[in-house]
Amino acid sequence: MPQLLQRTSSVCPVCLKRLPAGIVKAGEDCFLEKQCPEHGRFSTVIWRGAPDLEAWGEYTPPGDGASPGCPGACGLCSGHLRQTCCALVEVTSRCNLACPVCFASAGSAAAGGGETHGEPSVGHLYDVFRQLVAQDNTFVQLSGGEPTVRDDLPEIVAAAKRAGCVTIQLNSNGIRLGRDAGYAKALKDAGLSFVFMQFDGTEDAIYTKLRGQPLLARKLAAIEACGELNLGVTLVPTVVPGINDHGIGAIVAFGLAHSPVVRGIHFQPVSYFGRYPTPPEDLDRITLPELLAAIETQSGGRIRTGDFAPSRCDHPRCGFHGDFVVLPDGVRPLASARRKPACCDAAAHLKNRNFVARRWTRPEAQPPPGDSRPLPAVADYQDMGTFLHRVRSHGFTITAMAFQDAYTLDLERLRNCSLHVYRDGRMIPFCAHYLTSCDGKQAQTWTHASDERIASIS
Repeated sequence: MPQLLQRTSSVCPVCLKRLPAGIVKAGEDCFLEKQCPEHGRFSTVIWRGAPDLEAWGEYTPPGDGASPGCPGACGLCSGHLRQTCCALVEVTSRCNLACPVCFASAGSAAAGGGETHGEPSVGHLYDVFRQLVAQDNTFVQLSGGEPTVRDDLPEIVAAAKRAGCVTIQLNSNGIRLGRDAGYAKALKDAGLSFVFMQFDGTEDAIYTKLRGQPLLARKLAAIEACGELNLGVTLVPTVVPGINDHGIGAIVAFGLAHSPVVRGIHFQPVSYFGRYPTPPEDLDRITLPELLAAIETQSGGRIRTGDFAPSRCDHPRCGFHGDFVVLPDGVRPLASARRKPACCDAAAHLKNRNFVARRWTRPEAQPPPGDSRPLPAVADYQDMGTFLHRVRSHGFTITAMAFQDAYTLDLERLRNCSLHVYRDGRMIPFCAHYLTSCDGKQAQTWTHASDERIASIS
């Protein structure tokens, strides 16, 4: 007998009108259910299998307080429960790929105002960065489109640094980084902290299906180029059932084998944005418990479900986090999973933000703290100083973020979002910014996207 676990609010996938919704459990699976008076009933799987949704994170839902205009008129209203951890700034809407799977809509404006040929100028972006820093948002992600299509991207990175940004992350497909060593070096010299790189698998067939062409050699070239510059890389796979979910373990093995250049893996289960020929079915989705199970099974138990905890700075149903160190004889979790996420007050917010920046940024080689001697050829990892140095140099994170589309959008989760897009002077929760109806209409601008893409992270 289906059981109603919780009442919340969502939107109609057709008209995007706000609707009452419920989280319903049937067996081990949970569904988000809602009914639009005009377009009918919708039921979409959001949690499939163990660990149990109710126990995950020991989470207590907040009381009512969402803005009546959410998500269509969204900024960070008084009903929002999280501060900004990472501020995403779109620097272009152009791309050097035409992926069937992509969040970005062709022809969309970037950052808003001060634009040249549809792109914000370096001067305008400098003003944006200054505004962010004035609000204590010093962790920024440069995104698009594909940011590396801009020849002046090193100037943009330098402008962010000059404005006071502490951590500057590049969201990129890596193509230009691998073929243009001078460009990659200019980015590093300008102050780039690390690269958040699209990496869907270790087989060219996967890239052909998801990105329209074989790209594995270009990905390897980009990772090698970043390694030569001591620039850390976080691999970002979009996981699509039937296309690359069989290769989750291979991605983990690849990442561990390429430590310390690869600092971690950030899995993103596919979400559906833009236009698509038919509504996605439940079999077209992979949920967080299924992703955790696949990591454990496909890694041969090297990484276990118990090594992970819910997101600490977002809603627990938005993702998970595991922290590891890569040793010569294998990989070791650094702490047992904490099921109860920390409250995102000011102190915890800064601590979590700084932790992510520290783990994904590759440090310069140096001896253990307080010890000027070089590390021995054969290190003794029972020695605390040597072990801590290894944690710093070969730390590795495995994380996931389950973005919400119009079928899965839960306003309670949206209120707990800490990943925000800067646009027109507003900080907008990521999933609200990219939300579209099934015919491509956007919740923020109520305009239609010009392409017909199934969309997830680019």
